Amino acid sequence: MAWFGVVEILLAIILFTAIHYWKLNRNTPITKWPVVGMLPGLLYNTSNIHDYINSKLKQCGGTFIFEGPWLANMNIVFTCDPMNVQHITSTKFENYGKGNDFREIFEVLGDGIFRSDSNIWKYNRTLLHSIFKQESFQKWLRVGEERKFIENQKIVDEMLYSEIKSKRDIKNQNQQKPDLLNTLMNEVRDGQNRIDDKFLRDTAINLLAAGRDTISSGLTWFFWLVATHPFVEAKILEEIKERLASKEDNKKDLGVEGLSKLVYLHGALCEALRLYPPVPFEHKSPLKHDVLPSGHKVKENTMIVYSLYSVGRVEEIWGEDCLEFKPERWISKKGGTIHVPSYKFIAFNAGPRSCLGKGISFIEMKLVAAAILLNYHVHVVEDHPIIPSVSVVLHMKHGLKVNIKKRSI
Repeated sequence: MAWFGVVEILLAIILFTAIHYWKLNRNTPITKWPVVGMLPGLLYNTSNIHDYINSKLKQCGGTFIFEGPWLANMNIVFTCDPMNVQHITSTKFENYGKGNDFREIFEVLGDGIFRSDSNIWKYNRTLLHSIFKQESFQKWLRVGEERKFIENQKIVDEMLYSEIKSKRDIKNQNQQKPDLLNTLMNEVRDGQNRIDDKFLRDTAINLLAAGRDTISSGLTWFFWLVATHPFVEAKILEEIKERLASKEDNKKDLGVEGLSKLVYLHGALCEALRLYPPVPFEHKSPLKHDVLPSGHKVKENTMIVYSLYSVGRVEEIWGEDCLEFKPERWISKKGGTIHVPSYKFIAFNAGPRSCLGKGISFIEMKLVAAAILLNYHVHVVEDHPIIPSVSVVLHMKHGLKVNIKKRSI
């Protein structure tokens, strides 16, 4: 009889726990389990994480709290609410930094602009803003050869420190090539203060990381979308032929001035970046307690992740057709480019941390896009899987496999 009593007690405990978690999960976006929290649901959907998080944000009105395993300190606020994004990136900018977790994960970036906060970040920002405005630096970006990216941190460091030493050895010579390190060193040299090698290394590697993978990611998604939307491709070609002047050899002039006239191409690039932002998630942590516009309370050091991928899919911003690729949504009735606030079109981040290289990035992407589309027809190989990768930069998991055919124009 005693044995039956124990079984009844265990059954009662199990039943009570089941009812408790059933009630608890009625209003939660992801099933919450004892001990492990919501982690199983997240792990199960890792391969489709961007659309999974997007569906949960839509279900919860733009913001939800992910509760991790007990005692693991893994609670995360996910949001795509544009008011929350504006609050974090602009209104209360001084209260939100990268956080310790981000700095530990991206230690390779040193004290560069993408990993730093406060005064170090402000100094990096001021310096790079000055450099990006220099005509010589912009010309170098347009014609310089792209260095092969080296994943191994030790090899990267050896290469950069070797280059820095070499530049210092010849700094008094009159003729110097307008490359990245020379531009940095000339900008900060005042005859008295010597900038240290670590700062030069950190700044250089941040710019290399920012300008290589993000642009290649954006262009990959752009070419896929254009290749699968023949009407858009035809409109881009028509605009290039009509608006770009021809040179003596009958080739189109792809100079900066001409590229600025390509409004439809600009809209197509913006649309690709809206749907597939090169950096799909951004992470912030408050320095002190705060309340988000959505009403969610966040404590000091709470991890907040705003999904750039999801912001580009918010119906309240982009309409019911938000999942469609429509460059026309960026063009006004008068034929100009429609400006969308950065906290809504957030591919280049928003607020004081908005991307310094936005203008240069658009020039590079327009140049590559116009040159390729004008001369070649890009056809995506049938049945090639198009899936976003699970990574810091939104690459295609299996790459973009295409057939290229020379145009006869």
